[in-house]
Amino acid sequence: MSHIQAVPCNIITGFLGVGKTSAILNLLKNKPSNERWAVLVNEFGKIGIDGSLFEGQNTHSDNIFIREVPGGCMCCAAGLPMQIALNQLLARAQPDRLLIEPTGLGHPKEIIAVLSAEHYSDVLDIQKIVTLVDARKLNDTRYTEHSTFNDQIAIADVIVGNKQDLYGANEPAALMQYISQHASVETKVYFTEQGILQNHWLQGATQLQHAQCDSHHNNHHSTNNHNNSHQHNTPPKPDINHQAFPACGYLSASNQAEGFSSIGWRFAPNKIFHYAKIKAFLLAQLGSAERIKATIISTQGGVSFNMTKDTQEETSIELPAQSRLEIIAPTLPANLDQQLIACLND
Repeated sequence: MSHIQAVPCNIITGFLGVGKTSAILNLLKNKPSNERWAVLVNEFGKIGIDGSLFEGQNTHSDNIFIREVPGGCMCCAAGLPMQIALNQLLARAQPDRLLIEPTGLGHPKEIIAVLSAEHYSDVLDIQKIVTLVDARKLNDTRYTEHSTFNDQIAIADVIVGNKQDLYGANEPAALMQYISQHASVETKVYFTEQGILQNHWLQGATQLQHAQCDSHHNNHHSTNNHNNSHQHNTPPKPDINHQAFPACGYLSASNQAEGFSSIGWRFAPNKIFHYAKIKAFLLAQLGSAERIKATIISTQGGVSFNMTKDTQEETSIELPAQSRLEIIAPTLPANLDQQLIACLND
């Protein structure tokens, strides 16, 4: 990649359901038309959804290139899954800017350590690290006592209080107070809604001390703080995103770490969902789910869903190659397969 030099690179991070995907979609809509942008997206779930969400609303003709790394923290095995995907994306896209979206449960310092390695020193220009935060979550110890949530704030050059239209009167001030205790004094803070970011927030060098990340990275992998599914001496399982469909016409896979569980499905292209039934199914899961994403072949054509408890985005998209769904929650019901099959159009 010697011909690719100093590509501006931003990490867009934040906890589950804070609006990272919406924020990146908004950035892509407002990018300079003459620039080529690339997005490397990491997902907690094992079914790749974000890539098809982005691609459903953007094409290569828009000078936008997407690559995803599903299945949890992409920095495992000393960053090998991430490095392979990143190298392929950079070679294909030759981008003017690279956006990296880690999973909401990922370890941001590990990702920065990979990007700061000597191999990328001339290739990437690491610019502002942007962390989205929902101020309403400061009342929930599942967030404030979660090391990843606090790490995301600690590493940020820019913190964006997203969903401000849903805040109570005292919540902006509470977020500012929390930031003052957990972030650098040089961190910039903005408030927005619906994931609307300004492109100029991305520009400028990160203030993060990369040496600290390298130290954290080495300690992390030497002590193997990841859950058992990430142990490096475990042979990798076949990637469900490329397996052939069995006779039943669908595949599912689950993941569990950091106090959350995910389950995802791929359905064969001939499996068409009844639009009203699948929408009702997804909405019904929001009582317990933190995050729901789907790209669906439905009776009304291609449709994507991007949902949290207070944000239900639905978009008509080009017909996807197959239907994909992912649900992330603290706990998951046991009979979701049967409920999904009942949503198919007979």
